[in-house]
Amino acid sequence: MKAFRLDELEAERAANDGAYLQFVRERNMSVGLYALDAGELDPQQPHEQDEVYFVVSGRASITVGMETTLVGRGSVVYVPAGTAHKFHHITEDLRVMVVFSPPEG
Repeated sequence: MKAFRLDELEAERAANDGAYLQFVRERNMSVGLYALDAGELDPQQPHEQDEVYFVVSGRASITVGMETTLVGRGSVVYVPAGTAHKFHHITEDLRVMVVFSPPEG
C-alpha cells in the first residue's frame, strides 16, 4: 500500500521549486499534485495521455478544447489525450490532483 498526506506532498512540491510533483508511477497510471497560485499563468501543453483533474483547493476556470467551466474544491475534470487545456482566471491558489493514464512522461 502507498498512502500520502496532502500537506506532506505540498511541502515536498514546494521544496523542489516546481509546480508539479509526481508521487505515484505505476505501469498503467501516474498521479501528481499540480499547483498554480492566484493570478499565475498555466503553461501546460496538450499531453499524450488521458488525464483526470481533481481540485483539492482553490478556484479557477479551465478551458478544455472549446469548453470552459469554473472549478473549485471537489471539481473533477476529464481531459482526453491530445486536447488543448489550461487553467485560467485563477482567483484562489489552486491545488489539483492529476491522474494520467498511461503514466505521464
